[in-house]
Amino acid sequence: FISVIGHSGCGKSTVLTMIAGLNEITSGGIVVAGREVQGPGPDRAVVFQSPCLLPWMCAFENVLLGVNQVYPHASKAERRQIVEYSLNVVGLADAMRKFPREMSGGMQQRVGIARAIALKPKMLLLDEPFGRLDSLTRMELQDVILNILNFEKITTMMITHDPDEAVYMSDRICMMTNGPGAKVGEVMPIHFARPRNREEIMETSDFYEYRRRLLQFLDDCEREKKQRKAKAG
Repeated sequence: FISVIGHSGCGKSTVLTMIAGLNEITSGGIVVAGREVQGPGPDRAVVFQSPCLLPWMCAFENVLLGVNQVYPHASKAERRQIVEYSLNVVGLADAMRKFPREMSGGMQQRVGIARAIALKPKMLLLDEPFGRLDSLTRMELQDVILNILNFEKITTMMITHDPDEAVYMSDRICMMTNGPGAKVGEVMPIHFARPRNREEIMETSDFYEYRRRLLQFLDDCEREKKQRKAKAG
């Protein structure tokens, strides 16, 4: 689980959409599970900040839409089982037939997560998936994701602006310098054991040291940007 963090404009989401095959790659290449990325594919699933559910379909049907495309040779019962399992693990076992208008923002994002994991991807891409949620729902969904990954073992990359979220969820944090011309400034390993326990982690001095290093890096980047502007002006 790697998080990418940096100030706005450093290219975080561009990196993610290139891996997803949604953006052209200007140079170099991206390899996922031994194969170079040539475009979108079911081996990479994306959860965006907005779940973008089809409003005329219930939760079950929204997830089934992708399952039908990825598992065309599976039986109807097998595809139904995949959808039900995916919605169950995100906590929507009792809301499968609800429409988006009947669900809260957090519930809609759970459908988005279920839709992604139902594809059994080799890589899960999270583009600020909790950015529009209140803090309590945000923490709940962080743990939903981590519990799924503890079982499914999917390589995951998350774009985030939240240092606490990055430290709590990640194995490594990729810190980007400011754009234009942004690059990887530092990659910080996070050594908390899995499965993660939020209360235990928050009580450790390591959590606050990781957080301090991360905030210091971001502050240094912003200071350098202001110095460059002052010299240019």
